[in-house]
Amino acid sequence: MILNQQFIELGEGFGDVYELCELIHTNSSRLHKTFILASPTPSGHALSLAVAFAPANEGFFMPVYICREGIIQQDSQKSKRRLLFEEAAEKAGSTPVYIELKHSSAFEERTLFFQYVTGILRLNNLLPPLR
Repeated sequence: MILNQQFIELGEGFGDVYELCELIHTNSSRLHKTFILASPTPSGHALSLAVAFAPANEGFFMPVYICREGIIQQDSQKSKRRLLFEEAAEKAGSTPVYIELKHSSAFEERTLFFQYVTGILRLNNLLPPLR
């Protein structure tokens, strides 16, 4: 039973991606899914790296950690941060799901953006429905 799914936002830099990768490594037994969320911008796609974990023990909280839109990808060449994330996910047995969506600047509040992303992930059965 999951009563709450919540995004926990980390920063956009290398240190934040390393922290996200460490979360994957230390919580691999709870790993639900990994995501690369891409939003079109004039300078390329802004990538967000995210990972969802199953609730801890008998808890009802499903965290989704995210490094939001900190990587600009202009062509098919992957950035070092994206490669680090994909490698950490692969070591934990997960292949990141790539999804294109609206940029967070299209929303008045960040909370609305996270509700939008949650809806997309649930509609595609990538996050479980609330029970």
